[in-house]
Formats: sequence, C-alpha cells, structure tokens
Amino acid sequence: MENMNLTPESKVLIQGITESPASARAALRMKAYGTNVVAGVSPGQGGQELEGIPIFDLVEQALDAVGSVDTSVIFVRPYWVLDAALEAIAAGIRQIAIVTEGVPPLDMVRLVRKAEATETLVVGPNSPGIVVPDKLLLGTHPKEFYTPGSVGVISRSSTLTYEVALELTLAGLGQSIGVCIGCDSIVGSSFMQWLQILDEDDSTEAIVLVGEAGGWSEQAAASYIAEAIDKPAIAYLAGRYAPQGPSLGHAGMLIGSRAAAEAAFGVRAQNKLAAFEEANIPVAARPSEVPKLVKKLLNN
Repeated sequence: MENMNLTPESKVLIQGITESPASARAALRMKAYGTNVVAGVSPGQGGQELEGIPIFDLVEQALDAVGSVDTSVIFVRPYWVLDAALEAIAAGIRQIAIVTEGVPPLDMVRLVRKAEATETLVVGPNSPGIVVPDKLLLGTHPKEFYTPGSVGVISRSSTLTYEVALELTLAGLGQSIGVCIGCDSIVGSSFMQWLQILDEDDSTEAIVLVGEAGGWSEQAAASYIAEAIDKPAIAYLAGRYAPQGPSLGHAGMLIGSRAAAEAAFGVRAQNKLAAFEEANIPVAARPSEVPKLVKKLLNN
C-alpha cells in the first residue's frame, strides 16, 4: 500500500470535522488510532482547534499551514460533498474517503469524472472508509474487529466488512487492509481498482471480496479476478436468500432502480453466484465460513 500513501506517516485532513458530534468523535478516534490527522476544515470554525487538531475555514488555508496532504476524509452534509471533494482535488489531494451517505447520484457522476481526469482515488460515499490494522484509520471502522495480517478485505457493505474482519481475526487470520467501496448506487472506486491495488500490494497474500444483491459490480469483479488477479481470492455474497420481488435491500440502494434492473437484466444473487463459480472463485455461504476458505486457499 506504499504506492498509495496508506502509511502511518501519510498526512490526513478531515473536512466537516465539527459538522456533528459524530464527526468530531470519529476524528479523535482516527487520531487515537495513530492516523496522522494534521488539520480539519469546517467553514466558520477557522482558528479553533479540536483537542490539538487545528481547524480552518478552507482546504487551501489548511494546506498553507500544514503543507501538502495525502488524504481527505469527508463528513460534510450530502449536498455539500461534491463541493468539498472538488475543493480537496483542486488543492492537490489525491485520496478521498467519503463517509457521508445520501450524496445525490448526479453529484457522484460529476465527481467520478473529475476523479478519473485527475487520477484521484475516491472511496465511498456511504462508506466507513479504509483501515490498515494498527497503522491507519481513514473513516469510521470499529478498530476492535481488526488485527494486522495478510488478508485484504474489499466490501460493498460497511457492517459486513467488520463482520468478515472479525471472523478472520477470531480464526487467527489478520488483515492487510479493510476497504468498503461504499453502499450507494454510484461510488467512487470500483472492486476492480481495489483488486488491482491488493494484487500489487506486498503485504496482501489473499483477498476476500464481500458483495451484495443489486447492481453489476460483482459479476465484473468475478471475471476480472479470473483474468487479471494472481492472488488467491474468495467471495461472500450477502442477500442470496432475500425474497424475490420488491427489493428490501440496503438502505443506501435505490429500491426502484434495483427492482428495474432485476426485471430488465436478470441481476440476481443467483447470477452473481454463477459468475463466481464460472471463474472458479470459492464463495462462502455465510461470514463464518470465510476463514476456512481462506486457510484452504493459502495452504494450497
């Protein structure tokens, strides 16, 4: 993960640091974990500080004071996320984690285009961010579920990221990284980008991909793993027993669009399973099965 500046030394800015009591608590938890939080941005709060973290009105002012920054973690309100992210990109920040949920989809379309044009890695929105166990916390992952090791976890569901990490931890399998790409219909970075990052990462020996019902990203990931990924990978798909018909789905998913996709394109959990089976990727039936499958692959 060195090529991405996901190290304890990398400098982190928090946009919306005093947006709510929750964002302030998250900032302090990140700092306590060892993350190098150098500044916060909250318009109107410039000149104050949060337990030693200086707060500025603008990203530019923060960077004038603390120098260049590797990553911004965004907690601002949904309709302000696009502005906040564009402000970070304009200031030269090339890694962004968006915790906020409910970002307007068209705002995300604009942000994804800008991120591609500037080679900015965006995680989220509606994501607990990234955790490199015992080194770095960018977002809201609960630290007690993670332990350092060599299994990379990439997920579309925040709580399932923690659950799978905990199952691995209890089985004595540490994690090299935990990433939730975000639970909304349009997200910044894809499974494929993260599969490539982990495939090139020296500290990752095996990859666990956690998918869920709705959308096409799992099928794309399955074929990408088969074609381009050398490291052993397994999958867990949530929602395979969800009732057919109207989608109950993840809070972040737009129910209507998922039901329409199922009707028009046959996007169902069964098709996703078939895609992984076709690519010879083992699929865990439940989170507790993940460690067994990982151990089996690593032993081979």
